[in-house]
Amino acid sequence: AGLSTGQRVVTVQKGPLYRVRGSHITLWCKVSGYQGPAEQNFQWSIYLPSAPEREVQIVSTVDPSFPYAIYTQRVRSRGIYVERVQGDAVLLHITELQDRDAGEYECHTPNTDERYFGTALRVSPLCSVIADTLSASMAPQVLTHTEGDAVELTCKVSKSTAQHTHLSVGWYHLQEAGDRRAEEVLTLSKDFVLRPGPSYVQRFLAGDVRLNKVGNTTYKLSIGGVELSDRGQLYCEAAEWIEDPDETWKDISRKQTGRTSLAVMSQGRDLSMDITATESSLSEGDTLQLNCTVGAQKSSSRHFQVLWLLNGMEVARVEPHGILIWQEEYEERAKLGHLQAFKQSSTVYVLTIYEVGLKDNGTYHCSVSEVKTPGDIHSIQTKLSSGIQVNVKPIGYHMHLSVSTSTPQVMAGDALVLLCEVQGATSPVSVQWWHLPPQHPGPRVLVATMERDGTLSLGDAYRDSGTRGSLRLEKASSGAFTLVIPNTLDEGDSGRYGCKVTEWSRGQSWTEEGETAVTVSSMAGLGLHATLTSRIATVRYGQSFELVCQVSASYTLEEVPASVGWLFQPSPPTGHYHELVRVFPSGTVAWGAAQPRFQGKAQLTKAATSFRLHIRNAAAADEGTYQCEVEVWRKNTLPLGRPAATTRSNAVGIKLVLPESKLRVAMKESSVETVSGANTAIECRIMFAQNNSQFAITWYLLPPPLADAPPLQILRADYSSILEYGAEFSSPAQKSRFLSQRVSSNVFWLRILSANPGDQGRYYCVVEEWLWLVDGWYKLGEGASGSTMLEFKLPGRELQLEKTNHSVSAREGEEVTLHCLLQGAHLPTTHLSATWFRGEESRHVRPLLTLRHDGAIEYPMESLARRLHLRRPTTGDFSLTLRSVEESDAGVYHCQVQEWQQQSKGTEWALQALARSGYTRLTTTPP
Repeated sequence: AGLSTGQRVVTVQKGPLYRVRGSHITLWCKVSGYQGPAEQNFQWSIYLPSAPEREVQIVSTVDPSFPYAIYTQRVRSRGIYVERVQGDAVLLHITELQDRDAGEYECHTPNTDERYFGTALRVSPLCSVIADTLSASMAPQVLTHTEGDAVELTCKVSKSTAQHTHLSVGWYHLQEAGDRRAEEVLTLSKDFVLRPGPSYVQRFLAGDVRLNKVGNTTYKLSIGGVELSDRGQLYCEAAEWIEDPDETWKDISRKQTGRTSLAVMSQGRDLSMDITATESSLSEGDTLQLNCTVGAQKSSSRHFQVLWLLNGMEVARVEPHGILIWQEEYEERAKLGHLQAFKQSSTVYVLTIYEVGLKDNGTYHCSVSEVKTPGDIHSIQTKLSSGIQVNVKPIGYHMHLSVSTSTPQVMAGDALVLLCEVQGATSPVSVQWWHLPPQHPGPRVLVATMERDGTLSLGDAYRDSGTRGSLRLEKASSGAFTLVIPNTLDEGDSGRYGCKVTEWSRGQSWTEEGETAVTVSSMAGLGLHATLTSRIATVRYGQSFELVCQVSASYTLEEVPASVGWLFQPSPPTGHYHELVRVFPSGTVAWGAAQPRFQGKAQLTKAATSFRLHIRNAAAADEGTYQCEVEVWRKNTLPLGRPAATTRSNAVGIKLVLPESKLRVAMKESSVETVSGANTAIECRIMFAQNNSQFAITWYLLPPPLADAPPLQILRADYSSILEYGAEFSSPAQKSRFLSQRVSSNVFWLRILSANPGDQGRYYCVVEEWLWLVDGWYKLGEGASGSTMLEFKLPGRELQLEKTNHSVSAREGEEVTLHCLLQGAHLPTTHLSATWFRGEESRHVRPLLTLRHDGAIEYPMESLARRLHLRRPTTGDFSLTLRSVEESDAGVYHCQVQEWQQQSKGTEWALQALARSGYTRLTTTPP
């Protein structure tokens, strides 16, 4: 399996592989096609089945800090190491495979090329850890034979591996008990081929050495005639083999049986000695058995005295008749049953030491003296055996302890994983975990204990599973103990965690301790911070806008429960924020009741630590200030309860603006001439506006002679064509004469029916541009037109009215008469009409009463009708009496008289002349 980038190619061992727990495994990796130095560097990582996307670094040839904490101790102790086969090829060694080593392995070669980056390749899945089911057994025994005797040994071998595997079974020979290199006798290979060792080839070909399978699990070694070179120890070794994907076979497990001691006596007369031990390397408390075999013909009729020696000093002697004599320093141990020496047969003598101690270390010999008769002090001959070295180690001598953690720095709520690895223990052990908090240098706090029989108990502070979760103390392998605290509380769980291991044997105990440091950080003190931003702060109606809440913390936010709330304060500010919506850790979304409209137009998204609120079709009600609020809880906290930390972001203001108005209204001044009684129209033309706009039109009049006075509002037609008349034009008579009409999409007319000289003045319109946006109509802008002067064409004849200005005073509650006198006669065929007005010269002039030419009277201000009385003592007298004078009646009054004539019977009456009187100022005084 390989991956190339440019010319660089990294190749690794094909998978999947199956390896036995506790075995020593190797994985190879090599690189080719590279540039740079001949010696390339390599880095190995693993992807565990529990987290297949997370890289866990194991070991590097260049960076000592590369391993993660879970592998640091094993790398330091060379339990895991990289062997460089050549400059561009390495082997990864794992000396004792553990269950947690199963996964996908990745080999990475840091870049040395000028152009290309380093490449890495993952094997999928590279290693699966399986149980070791291989067993091999043979009962240990001591055999004595003479040259030429036949010998048979049997070995039982079995396996129950689920994968397809083969077995090989072989027999091996050790000349001396302390020999490290065994000589192969005969092996049945995994391919079912018999293969003799170099020293046994001729005897195998002659049929003197044979290996047969008897039944399903029994293998028998047969030696037709033993030779002196066969003496020593024999044992059986079984190996289990599996075929890897690259079609090579790998031995995944090997087992050796106990050893059988074989003594071979010469057929000659000479006396010979042979000493053997069932085991020469022992621990305190073990049992040592030594066998001394005498080689002599007709031994049953001869007399021998045997001495046992330790480091040249006599331990015990066995007389020819079997009498046992102990040296003084050994008598007490013999009485207690700790020592035993006896003659097993005429040629075999046995020394057994039960519960060996350090004082039993040394070299053992046996010496044999032959005498003619028992009791004879003179020996015929004496032989001294070769020495056998016995090493006794104290219990606990091989025991080494390392404590590590894969979680040295965690956040409150995270799990702590602690590992205690024990090597060299030969007896069952008990394990105790303790904790020393950083701020409390007092006694250590007991966390958990596992007894030798596997019984578990928890310390008082750790018994409540609702506090830190259900603690797990597990024995991962023969020497690996794992403690998992699922849910840390706060900084108080920081400090040092220790492992105390005690090995027990024969009433004695040996203890080793180790510890590791852990830091637990509180979420409240780890800089939870939220920043709110918006790409645009000014939004047009109908547009969308988005707010981004970026959250940062000194821990991985995605791994803790977190909720995000969006807050809003309308514009203008009301003093407090409303919660629009909140997203809880479970994904539940709760919408606030104060601003229900947001639910239909807001969209919530999340990407890593970025939370977004997207609002569509912005409207006026969306204008205001926004904030986000973030709450976090500790991991594994159910129910959530009070948050561990809370933060609120900065405020971001969103301002809504209307689309820019494009309205342009015709500004040209113009005039219209008409005659009294005719219908006429004033035009209002829109030059440009948005296509989908609607318009409201308001018509105004500036009546003469008060051109500088504020304009009079005639009527307003809104965008829905609803009419609203001004105060001076609100009488039914006026409403019936002034109408607004839309002639085309951009032209409006003010129609004046039966125009009379009182309608004379300057007319203009004010156009308002309205647009429907999202949730209602909005005014974009307005524009006023140029004025149109309405003039009347009159005959040359003029009426004569008194022009003198007067001032009168009236007491409130009384009545007053205001004079209007026509001077001179008028034609008998004409009719007269008159109108009274009130108003300051710089303010609105309002009609109070109108006498039409047909004699009808109109009251534009109906509230005054009961107090106004028009006196006509003569045809030309239009004096006005105002009854019950009030303070508000004060002002300037004048009258206007018009002369009308009918050209012929049945035709309309036409205005012939008009005139205005002088001004009369009325002042009022209190009663």
